[in-house]
Amino acid sequence: MTDPVLSADSLVAGYLPGVNILNGADLHCQPGELVGVIGPNGAGKSTLLKALFGLVRVRSGTVRLKGEDVTNHRADSLVARGIGFVPQTNNVFPSLTIEENLQMGVYQRPDSFRARFDVVAELFPALRDRRNQRAGSLSGGERQMVAMGRALMMEPSVLLLDEPSAGLSPVMQDEVFLQTQRINRAGVSVVMVEQNARRCLQICDRGYVLDQGRNAYTATGRELANDPKVIQLYLGTLAKA
Repeated sequence: MTDPVLSADSLVAGYLPGVNILNGADLHCQPGELVGVIGPNGAGKSTLLKALFGLVRVRSGTVRLKGEDVTNHRADSLVARGIGFVPQTNNVFPSLTIEENLQMGVYQRPDSFRARFDVVAELFPALRDRRNQRAGSLSGGERQMVAMGRALMMEPSVLLLDEPSAGLSPVMQDEVFLQTQRINRAGVSVVMVEQNARRCLQICDRGYVLDQGRNAYTATGRELANDPKVIQLYLGTLAKA
């Protein structure tokens, strides 16, 4: 088996001194994989992504990118090394146009804008057609596309998505999941934290069920979606919808 593109081993992390949200969480994402992270509210799912991206300090444990220890590296350094991150909220610059938002995505490599814009516009054609529209005038789903497009501008090897379908209409949720699959099929590994557990497990190669800051279950998406214990404890009627 090839080495993971991104891995986390025994992460302990939190926001307040002495209060841990992650209590030994593990995650491995192989090249080309789409990995889903589900679990109850307060399980530490978003904290795990932020710890991977250097936004929450890791107190113990290790984060590795392509085998290199990047634990507690700064977020801008991780972007340059190949990690993209799309936060759940406040993920666009509303006063800037779509094109200007994408320019911010290559702030560290401005000369690559034209080439990367063409690549991202292949995945999101509407971004090219509406490149001069201000992001603040877009719907929630359209903003999500801009945020994902901006994160792809630095040609990441792995993309971290924090609750990409949150607050969106059912139609736009479906579009976000389809776009996530397209990004993955274009060669970008994806780690997605998602509230829509049923839909997440349908599209991911492997899934992790996080509970109280540690892994409760891990298996393929299909296996988790059909596991009676996972259904009873974490999915409930969502698995039958």
